[in-house]
Amino acid sequence: MAVIDIKADARRIVDVLAGGGIAIIPNDVGYALMGGSKEAVQRINRAKQRAPHKRNAMLCGLKLHRELHRVAPRDREMIDALTVDYNLPVGVVAPYDPHHPVLANVDDELRRVSTAGDTLAMLLNAGNIFDEVNRLLYEKQIPVFGSSANLTGTGPKFRVEDIQPEIREIADVIVDYGLRKFHTYQRSATILRFNDGVECLRIGSCYELIADVLKRHFGVDLPPDPGRDVLPSGHIMEHELINAA
Repeated sequence: MAVIDIKADARRIVDVLAGGGIAIIPNDVGYALMGGSKEAVQRINRAKQRAPHKRNAMLCGLKLHRELHRVAPRDREMIDALTVDYNLPVGVVAPYDPHHPVLANVDDELRRVSTAGDTLAMLLNAGNIFDEVNRLLYEKQIPVFGSSANLTGTGPKFRVEDIQPEIREIADVIVDYGLRKFHTYQRSATILRFNDGVECLRIGSCYELIADVLKRHFGVDLPPDPGRDVLPSGHIMEHELINAA
């Protein structure tokens, strides 16, 4: 007998998000705080005390990623190798199609705080419930944005009980799946930017595995990880967004 009901839990999450609410969602690289409306994302950003240069990520599965992100064929091969062939989670930042139907009703201000220039960030391949939530959202063509379930600057949270009370209290639904798979890294997802080539924006979970795949199959050298003592957040270019459009 299964001890968790992924389909039922995903439906609960999507019902809240479809109604414009806020959900705390488990994924393999920590807990995420996601909003189903402009007002929900504004509440998230206030509660997290996010700086203006921070950007939201879009909740997105591989299917929508392939429709939304505009990437070169070799970049597509690299993303597929990481997420499909090697089953690794990775944050992908890439140019996107602003005219895709799923973005048709996204408020201009929400789009501004969730994009950087012509690029959009998405976390891909982050676990079973993550995939089921994304499948349901795709069916309904509902855009959802957010970030890690934490106060800004305090690091990702890998258990619900470690999420600060002021973050938990704004959520309309919290799905607790206990300690998350990649907690040993003590960082959020690795984020790579693809724009006819690849560069690392944040060193995170599974970084050494991601770097190995890109080196062996594509001859790409990612920068060495200086370690959490030197770079606890993993961010390499965090503040470049301060002046982004």
